[in-house]
Amino acid sequence: MPLVGEIFLSEILKKPVFDQKGEDLGRIRDIVVVKGITLPDLESIIIERKKTFYCLDYKTLTVFNRRIITTTITKEQLPQYEHNDHDLLAVRDILDKQVVDVNGAKVVRVNDIKIEAYKGSAVFVAIDVGMRGILRRFGIEKKGENFLNLFKIPLPFNLIRWDYLQPLSPRLTSISLTLTQQMLSKVHPADLAEIINSVSREEGAAFFHQLDIESAADTLPELQPETQLEILSSMDTERAADIIEEMSPDDAADVLGDLPAIRTQEILETIEPEDADNISELLCHEHDTAGGLMNTEYLLYPETATIKETIEKIREDAKDFDVIYHVYVSGGDERLVGVITLMQLFLNDPELNLGDVMETNVKSLRPDDDEDMVAAMISKYNLVAIPVLSDGQRMIGLVTVDDIIDQILPPSAKRKRKKI
Repeated sequence: MPLVGEIFLSEILKKPVFDQKGEDLGRIRDIVVVKGITLPDLESIIIERKKTFYCLDYKTLTVFNRRIITTTITKEQLPQYEHNDHDLLAVRDILDKQVVDVNGAKVVRVNDIKIEAYKGSAVFVAIDVGMRGILRRFGIEKKGENFLNLFKIPLPFNLIRWDYLQPLSPRLTSISLTLTQQMLSKVHPADLAEIINSVSREEGAAFFHQLDIESAADTLPELQPETQLEILSSMDTERAADIIEEMSPDDAADVLGDLPAIRTQEILETIEPEDADNISELLCHEHDTAGGLMNTEYLLYPETATIKETIEKIREDAKDFDVIYHVYVSGGDERLVGVITLMQLFLNDPELNLGDVMETNVKSLRPDDDEDMVAAMISKYNLVAIPVLSDGQRMIGLVTVDDIIDQILPPSAKRKRKKI
């Protein structure tokens, strides 16, 4: 058992290896790792002497720690090593690679690797993705810790256990975590999108495909347009349709608006007809108009309905709504005639009709009103939502304050939808 306790990879790189007589055999340049197991074994170490590489089996080591490494092999017995793409190497294939830290909801880099003794072997137990790993590689971990202590700033260990990592293969460009759906469900969709946007498209697509339908539907609108396009173009139509169907109509229209018309039609034909009609209606409007910004999910009930009946209907109709601001009221001819806040519903007599308690001075928009008009109306009247009406005064949609904020101050992941 040459290794007792623990070491980090950076602590042994470039360290000399000695034979039993104390002769320097060469400096450690890399480590060959056993592939495909939960805690990879250190198979052998690669050393360099006079620009020639040699390989030492771990079983030949007699002492292996951060201060001294010795072997039973003599200089004459050293087998040469030829680099190849089949071996998994710690420095070449793991160090400095990107990895998703789901706890921090970000992409980080492998700064160091922790190695421990286990059942007579040396195994990789964790990757260091924190500042300690960087300082350790420069040989100033202790100095950095002492300096920060002067300001009472702790220098934490930021390790990701190896059993959270997926099995590795040589020549990886990044490393993925083994993530459970429970872990993913705790990460905000915007953070998931940032992770996906931070890695290569292939890796981002693979990460996205791990998401369940609901998480995928929440995350897709947050992605960069080209990433959305690539993911939906490569995905089978049925899964794409399931994700689109789970999204709000306005978000779905934003995403589908950049797809080729044929692909959009394939997806729309696969989802429920009512959802497809709502999305198709939104796709007919210019992106920077009230019609292009509006959502077709809203609550509209007749003025003759009682408050009690309305509350019961809301419980049924609004199960899939993200948020409810108001209840809108229609007259006998289905024209919009009033609006009621949720507070008004709960504070008034349950037997009263909606028409008895509604506000009749309803501010509204036309589908072709531009985004400046939308923003001006919401700002002037301090609204959180404003209905969009057809020429016949019938309600066809609702623009919320977050819709117009996203349009006027779009984050980098947003884009403008094409009219089709």
